[in-house]
Amino acid sequence: MSDIIIPKQLEYLKELRTEENELTLEMEAFAKEKKIPILEWTSAEFIEQLVLIQKPKRVLELGTAIAYTSIRIARILGDKGKIDTIEISKHNIPLAKAYIKRSKLGKKINLIEGNAFDVLPSLKNKYDMIYIDADKEDYEALFNLSMKLLKKGGVMIVDNLLWHGCPASEDVPSKYKTSTAHVRKFNKIFLSHPQLKTTILTVGDGIGIGVKK
Repeated sequence: MSDIIIPKQLEYLKELRTEENELTLEMEAFAKEKKIPILEWTSAEFIEQLVLIQKPKRVLELGTAIAYTSIRIARILGDKGKIDTIEISKHNIPLAKAYIKRSKLGKKINLIEGNAFDVLPSLKNKYDMIYIDADKEDYEALFNLSMKLLKKGGVMIVDNLLWHGCPASEDVPSKYKTSTAHVRKFNKIFLSHPQLKTTILTVGDGIGIGVKK
């Protein structure tokens, strides 16, 4: 968990957590052990609520990792719902495929292997919901490409916009200086975008939500 809210609050939320899906918990433990970045569980639960409210028929995810978020979204999509998810990592792709197979949600999850910059211009579908979790230096460009695929009234979700608390800090660790600069720049673009009604919430590592006008 990040340090953007009081640690005691996070511990309290952990105590209240009612997650019972064994695969979800296993994936969280695996990602932690192998140090593979995945969506924080509080953010995942928040996105699930958005899916339940919006009832999207088609979702796009940029950054599959081990398919943790893909599976959680697919699990609560309607019968005709589908999620297209893009991943470039040769290490993560077989892990994602294995977890998708175990989830028995393969009919709802379309894993697209490749570079998002190459894949996005080739996509023919329009999406009700788009979720971005990629390299921070790519956020602006991927966001601009994705906006073309988002339907009017669709929801844009971007993770890590409070990035370990660094964007609001004057003392940024050296390993986060470059990525923090990218996040700060992106946040201004995101919050002032003329086609979106946006906000950034202190959920997980900071999650941005925008609805296309």
